[in-house]
Amino acid sequence: RDEIGEDLPPDYISSVRPGGFYGWPWFYIGNHPDPRHKGKHPELADKVIVPDVLVQAHSATLNLCFYTGDQFPAEYKGDIFAAFHGSWNRMKRTGYKVVRVPFDHSTNKALGEYEDFVTGFVTPEGKVWGRPVGIAVVKDGSLLISEDGNGTIWRVSFGK
Repeated sequence: RDEIGEDLPPDYISSVRPGGFYGWPWFYIGNHPDPRHKGKHPELADKVIVPDVLVQAHSATLNLCFYTGDQFPAEYKGDIFAAFHGSWNRMKRTGYKVVRVPFDHSTNKALGEYEDFVTGFVTPEGKVWGRPVGIAVVKDGSLLISEDGNGTIWRVSFGK
């Protein structure tokens, strides 16, 4: 959502439940009202499902994939890789990377955090040269990452 501020609302990655209500468009991250819709549908405030993983606002998560390959370390299997396309409406850029969302494999739930996996699409001066869009796991277990800043597809493999 735009127009609430540079740091609001957080983007998120979450499991989806049948019939689940995630707040759109009246609330975000639980019962926090969107100021543009304040006072509307107060009966829904307590029904908003809080997301599993919060992400920096305006990171623009465009694609997710579960890692099903065997090339990366065993603990990556079943984790999510997410493409953050990047912000266009913040003073300080955010996103522009691919992250890994680790899972507790005994419960099949995200641990609630993410870690940078592929970075460097923005120079220290703030110049953007790549914007991750899509991710796919290839037959050999490597990842393909598309980006629309230059129309490039990157292959990421794990050296053994």
